[in-house]
Amino acid sequence: MSKDNSDRLRITEIFFSLQGESRSIGFPTVFIRLTGCPLRCAYCDSAYAFQGGEWQQIQAIVEQVASYKPRFVTVTGGEPLAQKNVHRLLTSLCDQGFNVSLETSGAIDISAVDIRVSRVVDVKTPGSGEASRNRWENLLCLNKNDQIKFVLVDRADYEWAIEKVREHDLSNKCEVLFSPVWGSLAPRELADWIVEDRLNIRFQLQLHKILWGDEPGR
Repeated sequence: MSKDNSDRLRITEIFFSLQGESRSIGFPTVFIRLTGCPLRCAYCDSAYAFQGGEWQQIQAIVEQVASYKPRFVTVTGGEPLAQKNVHRLLTSLCDQGFNVSLETSGAIDISAVDIRVSRVVDVKTPGSGEASRNRWENLLCLNKNDQIKFVLVDRADYEWAIEKVREHDLSNKCEVLFSPVWGSLAPRELADWIVEDRLNIRFQLQLHKILWGDEPGR
């Protein structure tokens, strides 16, 4: 392996599955899960990515992705932006013509992400235990190619999320997604609230959890 640390990333897993959430839900997608995250959300389903992983060269990662011949590629974590070299990976994937999305906690600056990437920014609610880590300046960077995601634990999270959507005029900046925490908030209950309040947001379930639970690599 090259001794040049500028062209490598620590990777937990690379796998081919169905996109379980966001705009491209249901489409076959290659997932690149980076290792490490500075947050500890109460409902995290990928804590196995906090540590470990293996160093891989960016070119090797791109070649492995290309071997699946995908249309969609998602870079996730952990928190991908915690590794500065992720920007080189994202640009390389875009240069190959893939439809690339980045799943990020919203705690780290997203402004340097390649404009061709769809940034899926998770706004941390009080129920996550990490609401104080939100980097609100990120919301000023959003465009129509991006998506904002609120993962909701309960009714208090729901009302908090509505307030933030209105406060930052998020529905007019990008697509807004509300998702219930699996096992904490009943999907039907959240769906009823959204319909009753006539919100201009998209309700979503985590398809991968319905199909495979919390099984890594799925």
